[in-house]
Amino acid sequence: MYPAAEKRFIRTNAITIIVLFLVITAGGIVRSTGSGMGCPDWPKCFNQIIPPTDVSQLPAGYEQHYVEGRARKNQRFAKMVEFFGFPDKAEQIRTDKSILVHEEFNVAKTWTEYVNRLVGVVSGFFLLFSAIFSFTYIKSKKSIVFWSVLNLFVVVLQAWLGSIVVSTNLMPWVITVHMLLALLIVGISIYTYYKATTLRNKNILINHQFKGFKLLAAFSLIIMLVQVVFGTEVRERIDHLGDTGVPRNEWISSIGSHFDIHRILGYVTFGLVLVLFFLVKSRFSKLSRQAKYAWIMFILVLIQMGSGIVLARFDVPAFAQTTHLVIASLLFGAQYYLMLLLSKFKR
Repeated sequence: MYPAAEKRFIRTNAITIIVLFLVITAGGIVRSTGSGMGCPDWPKCFNQIIPPTDVSQLPAGYEQHYVEGRARKNQRFAKMVEFFGFPDKAEQIRTDKSILVHEEFNVAKTWTEYVNRLVGVVSGFFLLFSAIFSFTYIKSKKSIVFWSVLNLFVVVLQAWLGSIVVSTNLMPWVITVHMLLALLIVGISIYTYYKATTLRNKNILINHQFKGFKLLAAFSLIIMLVQVVFGTEVRERIDHLGDTGVPRNEWISSIGSHFDIHRILGYVTFGLVLVLFFLVKSRFSKLSRQAKYAWIMFILVLIQMGSGIVLARFDVPAFAQTTHLVIASLLFGAQYYLMLLLSKFKR
């Protein structure tokens, strides 16, 4: 059904999506283990391609060297933030001395962060291959080429922002933007996959006439993205509470309104997903792609709610933090793809 060149793009694009979710998983492990500053510089780690395994292998005077370099980079970043109309954020970068505090060497954290970076590099290569292979659609579907190439620029921006995450010593709002950019990259890859697979296989788009599907799916996706933003805020406050010595069993009660809003949005998302699931289930064949992803979305939201309960009731265990983040990203991908599948209506 598909020409060889198109099959190659679709296959590469599908692998790219999988690798991108692995990147998010690796990033979640980095956050939950507190390994974000395991490598004090970027893109190398302690100015080495292969990071050290013992404190004796560290470069002489590396602390002062990296702090000075970080300070210069932060000043440039502050000017850019101010230029785009965020003077308060820029002033925070200039005056917050804590972002210059250097973390002590920890081999486990260093290698956890290093593996995270390696997975990120692999994803970059797959995005590059996807962009190159997308040119087979230059005549038949130019939008696939446009979005595939654009995704390359977005991932370069993401890599640069990753260096800023390190230089600002994990400044909270920078991490939030970093997470949202990751979801944007995933979203673009899912979109190009959808466009490529439906270009010749129109049977995927044979839907029942029910225009409310698209609106409901889009609304559910928006609510979930807002929930993700509040979730990153909750995570940042937990990091702060841990750094200030608040006992772990008091973290949830000390977070404040951000946790309450995040939890309420979680229930709203759960309800919307249930409604969407039963609507799709009642109107589509169980063999359809729409029904398949409705089931995937339903299972993911159940796991997501379960991990949230574990986080709230059992003092925020690290494994549940990673699970919560990864399942949230997978749920975003499933919801977004289902929304695309519901956005075309043909008899």
